[in-house]
Amino acid sequence: MKLGPQLIQLLSKTYEPDSLINMKFKSYDIAFKTNSAGEATLLFFGKLDTNEQIKGLRYVRTLVKDQEGRILKDHWELKGKAT
Repeated sequence: MKLGPQLIQLLSKTYEPDSLINMKFKSYDIAFKTNSAGEATLLFFGKLDTNEQIKGLRYVRTLVKDQEGRILKDHWELKGKAT
């Protein structure tokens, strides 16, 4: 499953650094971890189960910047199932 432009836009925002953020996106539950700069780097996408864990898919973000902070590469890759 490919991430849509609305979800990519949501994940491109800056959030609280080094945290796990849970929210709803359309009819899905999402959770993502942020790095020290507040950028989303790990995404769990699916439905919450009874143990408050998301069952669905796991994505990892490759974010490469140059020395001046310009983004050279920004790519989300599907890594498999999230259990």
